[in-house]
Formats: sequence, structure tokens, C-alpha cells
Amino acid sequence: MKNRTRVSQAALLLFAISAHSHAATADSAATATVDGSGTLDVQVNAKRLDRARNGLSPETGSSVYRFSEADINALPAGQDTPLNQVLLQAPGVASDSYGQLHVRGDHANLQYRIDGVLIPEPISGFGQTLDTRIIDQVNLLTGALPAQYGYRTAGVVDLRTKNGDGDSGGSIDVFGGSHQTLKTSADVFGSKGAFSYYFSGSLGVNNLGIENPTASADAVHDHTRQGDAFGYMSYIINPLTRVSLMFGTTSNQFEIPNTPGLQTSFTLNGNSTFDSSQLNESQSELNNFAVIALQGTNGAALDYQFALFTRYTRTQFNPDPVGDLLFNGVASQDFHSNSANGAQLDTTWRLNDKHTIRSGIFFEQEHAVFNDSVNVFAADADGNQLSDQPFNIQDASSKTGYLYSAYVQDEWKLTDRLTLNYGLRYDKMDEYVSASQLSPRVGLVYALTPSTTFHAGYARYFTPPAFELLSGSTINRFNGTTNQSPSSQNDPVQPERSHYFDLGVTQRLGSTITVGVDAYYKKSTNLLDEGQFGSALIYTPFNYQDGRVYGIEFTANYRQNNVSAYANLAISRAQGEDIDSAQFNFDPAELAYINSHWVYLDHDQRITASFGGTYELGRTTFTFDGIVGSGLRSGFANTDRLPVYTQINLGVIQHFNMALLGKFDARVLLINAFNRVYELRDGSGIGVGAPQYGPHFAAYAGVTKHF
Repeated sequence: MKNRTRVSQAALLLFAISAHSHAATADSAATATVDGSGTLDVQVNAKRLDRARNGLSPETGSSVYRFSEADINALPAGQDTPLNQVLLQAPGVASDSYGQLHVRGDHANLQYRIDGVLIPEPISGFGQTLDTRIIDQVNLLTGALPAQYGYRTAGVVDLRTKNGDGDSGGSIDVFGGSHQTLKTSADVFGSKGAFSYYFSGSLGVNNLGIENPTASADAVHDHTRQGDAFGYMSYIINPLTRVSLMFGTTSNQFEIPNTPGLQTSFTLNGNSTFDSSQLNESQSELNNFAVIALQGTNGAALDYQFALFTRYTRTQFNPDPVGDLLFNGVASQDFHSNSANGAQLDTTWRLNDKHTIRSGIFFEQEHAVFNDSVNVFAADADGNQLSDQPFNIQDASSKTGYLYSAYVQDEWKLTDRLTLNYGLRYDKMDEYVSASQLSPRVGLVYALTPSTTFHAGYARYFTPPAFELLSGSTINRFNGTTNQSPSSQNDPVQPERSHYFDLGVTQRLGSTITVGVDAYYKKSTNLLDEGQFGSALIYTPFNYQDGRVYGIEFTANYRQNNVSAYANLAISRAQGEDIDSAQFNFDPAELAYINSHWVYLDHDQRITASFGGTYELGRTTFTFDGIVGSGLRSGFANTDRLPVYTQINLGVIQHFNMALLGKFDARVLLINAFNRVYELRDGSGIGVGAPQYGPHFAAYAGVTKHF
């Protein structure tokens, strides 16, 4: 039975290079009952099925960083920490504007799985569409992944949700502070016989929805309203079979922050003046998903999970119809939507004590709709405005695409200390281009001593471009306008094909310290990257003909009695040469330079570090975390970089258990406690839309009541 009571000792953020992940033999189907309700039977069956599900998701040969519910609660903001900020505490994860993450030198390329089921990605960053409070445990898998993981391979964010098995209760949380932040959240969980459930939801507002484009403490025109809900229900049909349903929805509205003091570049109806602090752009985002899964085991050698999933996502950018024309010569209302439906089957067959065979198939159909209403001025060949009277161009398109995949792999226990995981994966895409690949995978884990573990792996990867971000729009229809592209070349975006190598070791130093080092190298053809080339906060994919990404990560963890701490340091390089798709987005001079030079990717950051810790003193927890970065790229063709930055967050958590009020927690926290103002982006670089600053000093407080 899962323990839903407050964890009094903050758990260490554990880093582990996965060793052998062989599923334990299932319990006997026959169990004793405490009373006539069969409660103990249900709990044992749920545990058996949970182990079967875990056996479907191997980690052999990959690098894994784990966050438990207790780890998240011990962060300064606890469960009010956005998921992307939680993941920043893992090694090799760099922060970017709009909440984006870069893992091991990749632009996004993250795969999200909930209870083993791949969730199709939305148009906006998925790190902001899942509430952290639904997490029982989250694992970040990187490196040379086993054959069952495909498509998005820079990292797999594998979430295990809370589910209410064998327990009941809930919580109400109120969180607020600087930037007029107010967020209210609640969850409830429980079980009755074979049925269990977990539901959560939150509503929040603040005045720092998107990073401030200026160095001021408060952003201008940056209000946001955000809400989300999540539900999980499961029913144990019999001791060996469970059916579950989960669903989620997120609705976010953002004002686009303004930069005061900008000068207009165009004339509208004889007027050429506009106060840039009064611009009124906004963007709304909606993401819905649902999964129904049948999961079971024969109690001995075979486990399986079959899932049907659906997802709908939409984003709409609303321009300032006057201001955008005066500043940019373009005012475009952009509507993008994407629906995805599919099926996933995973099986595990424990052939004998030496071999565990895993296999599976995956299918997904997507349908994308683009409907843009664009107001522009007439212009000459050099882009000079010819008229101050705008006119409208409708730019609409739609497309249906398909993904197919299958894999088979064998986890071979060569000796008690040596495990080999090898397999093949086949992927096929039929979208704006059609392509396929057969990809070998191999991973090796060797326990040299009880405290020293080596791992090595190779993976061939096939990464399709994000279908929901591609568009079939015709760029030629904007010729002779102020929205004319720098060039007319628009080769289709291709899937990335890469060879990935990974080598690492982890070492336990006594009972209190664990250290690790991991090196990787990726060589790519048609390396995928993304850039923001318009006003909407939507990214556009493009390819570099050749790419190379390599680096090394160091980790250290300490825990003894009431003290825990962790530190991660990553050194990396990410480069590309020769842009060979979506060329119309780039200035001809920059494009010519990139096509004959290796350039750093815009998200390349040489040094990335994260650290944190907790100290328990009775019912009080003192906690801190921080990030350090050497700066993302900037300037012409990313030939420059931004300065080094540091952000440290501090928190104090007090646990109460009072006779009348029961159990509740109170916390106060300081974000960027030493007010080290830093710039994530300066508006220059390949595909960089606007300046973005990290948060100034901010103070927050929260109260969580458990029941």
C-alpha cells in the first residue's frame, strides 16, 4: 500500500545508472484477506500489476535521474514547482526562454510518457501542461536508449502518476506572492474495492507569464491565466488484469510582454507613431489528452499493456492590429491546431533466468490545421513600404500524417554482474515527407564491484520533425509585401538520423556519497533544430545537413541523517553546418555563412550546472536549489554568447500536526534570492525572436492542508 502521509525526511535526488531491471516474479494469485471485503487481495493485485508495468519499461544501458514525490516536495516551491523547473535539477539540462529545456545539446526533442504510455506532444512546450503535483515519481532517461524508445530521444520524461491504490485523502494548496501571483490547487485520491482514482486541478494568475524582454523588475503587459486538470481511474478486473483511464486538460492565456521605447518602422493611414508599451498582443493555448489502457500479466512469464490514446492541441496568436503593422509591417492572427490518435502495445516475455524478451508496436495519426489571417503592406523588391493602406492575405492549409514503429529487444543476463540489452527498432513516417529506418540498439551494464557500475551503449536514432509545427503554407503568396521572405527556397524538413554513443560509470563512496561521470557523442545527418521566426510563440523546425553533439556530465549526491545535497556539472558542444530546409526563414548572408561553416546551435551552452540540498531540524526543512550556465549563443550565426548566469532559490518548510487543524504544511521561498539579474536571450542568434531575462528577486508563500 502506498503511504500518502507526509514524508518527514526529505529524500535525496538520486542519480543512478540503471543496472539490471529484471522484473520480480509475480506474487501468487491466492492471498489471505483481513476481512470479508477482499481489501488485502486488491492491494496485492495492484502491486503485482504495478511490477508488471515497470517490467515493460527497461532502463538497461541508459542514464537515469530520478525524482520522487518526496524529492519534489523538498524543493523550495514544492509541488508548485513547474515540471520544467524540476527537470532543470537533472544533469545536462539547460534552461531557455518560454520554459523550453535543452537536454544534452538538443533543441527540445523530449518524449513524455505517463505510466509507460507515450503522450503525443502539443504545439506549446509540454513541460508547462502537466501539473507537478500529479507525480508519484518521474525519471529522466538519457543516453543510448533501449529499442522501445523512439522519435523523441534526447530524453524520456517517464512519469508515474499518483493513483489512490489502497488509500484515500487529498489536499488543498494556496500559493502566492510577487508579480501578483495567486494559485489554488487541490487533489483527491482513494479506492473502494477494485476501483481506485486520483483527481487534481489548479487555477492560477500572475503578471510574469512569459520572461520579461527587459531588465526591469516588473514586465509590462505580461498577465497570464492558467488552469489544468488531471484524472486517473483504474479497475482491477481480476488478479491479473487491470483497465485504467487517464485524462488531462490545460488552458493557458498569455499577454505578450512589451518593450517600451521602441521606434516604429512603417506608416499606417498617415500615422507613424505608437507607444510600444501599449501593444496588446496575446496568445491562448489549449491541450487535451486521454488514454485508456489494458494492462496485465499471466502471473509468471508474460506482461503486456495495450493503450489507445488521443490528444488535441491548439494555439492562437492575436496581434495588435495597429501596433504590429507600425512596428513590423505585419499583423497576423495565427491559429494552429493538431489532433492525434493512436495505439501502443508493449509486451515482456521472461523466457528464462537469462533472457527477457520485450517487443511492441506503435501507430499514430495526426491532423494539423493552419489558418492565418495576415494584414500587410505592399512593398518593393527591397522591402520598402509602397502604401500605407494594409490589405489582408488568408493563409490556410491542413495535413494528415502517420507514424508507425515496431521493436524487439532481448535483455540477456550474461553473468550475475554483466547484462546485455540488444534490439532492433523500425520507424516509418508518412507526413510532409516519407521516410523510414531500421535502428540497432545495444546497451551493456557491468557491476565491477558492489559499489562500482560501468555502462556503455550505442543507439541509431530516427527523429521526425515535430508535425504539429510544420506548415504547408505557400510563401510566394507574400511576395511584394512587407511579409516577403528573405528567399524563396523552402526545401522540406527531413527526419534527423543519428549515431549515438554513451559511456559512463557510477561509484558509491561509503553509504553517504554517490558520484558518477557520463560521456556521450552524437553524429547526425539532417540535424533538427527549431527557431522562432514570427511574432507567435510557436517554433519552426529546420535541418542542418550535418551535426555533432558531444559532452561529459559529472554528478554527486550526499545523504546522511538529516542532511542531503546534490550537484551536477555538464560540459557540452552542439554544432551544425549547412541549413538544407526551410531556408526562407534566414537572411541570405547568414545562410551563406552557415552553409560553409560549422556553427554553434542557438541553444548550445558550454557549461551547465545544478545543485541543491536540504537540512531537517525537527519539523522544519531548510532547502535550496540553483542553476548556473555559461550563456546561450547569440549574434550573427551564433558566433557570440551571452554572459554567465546564476540563480539560487531558498526555502523554509514547516510541517504542522495540530489537534484542531490536523496536518498541514507552510512554506516561504525566495526566487533568485541574491537578485543576480541575467539575460537568457538578447534577441539575436539563429531563430531567436526577442530578448528574454531571467526572474528578478521574488518572494512567495504557500500553505498545503492534507486531509
